[in-house]
Amino acid sequence: MKNRNRILKMTLSALFLALAYVLPFLTGQIPEIGSMLLPMHIPVILCGFVCGWPWGLVIGFAAPLLRSLTMGMPPLYPTALCMAFELAAYGAFCGIMRKALPKKKPYIYAALLISMLAGRLIWGLAMFICMGAAGDAFTLSAFAAGAFTQAVPGIIVQIIIIPPLVMLLESPKIIRFHKE
Repeated sequence: MKNRNRILKMTLSALFLALAYVLPFLTGQIPEIGSMLLPMHIPVILCGFVCGWPWGLVIGFAAPLLRSLTMGMPPLYPTALCMAFELAAYGAFCGIMRKALPKKKPYIYAALLISMLAGRLIWGLAMFICMGAAGDAFTLSAFAAGAFTQAVPGIIVQIIIIPPLVMLLESPKIIRFHKE
């Protein structure tokens, strides 16, 4: 059973990585919309919830780097690099919070909000380090704009669609994990 669960999580993680790779094509024609809707975030967050923190962390870290190296978007430095840390945090925190909190529906929202806040803070720290290393400044207003103001549409989309998707994916008829 343990091997079956691992294979199922690996398969689902590959699916989530593929979705993180493909979804930006829907908004990629207009980069401003993509940066507002955050299409790579959704599959990574779902991966953390459904497959657990290790898978969410790996897929979150890999997705923006893979997309940058193969498609040139987002630009590798500092955008994709900082996004890699941000998305890794989303995937990891979603998995950790889902496991730590009670398995009731309202706690999916709590886990999501905690994870979104943690990911944004880690993105801000990564940007601060990268910009400082390049001799540029990353101000508090730049952090607020990048992490919250410009991302409001994506944040709203995530809060609306992710919890119902998690509930659907966790239903016994959809994905069945056996006790490990």
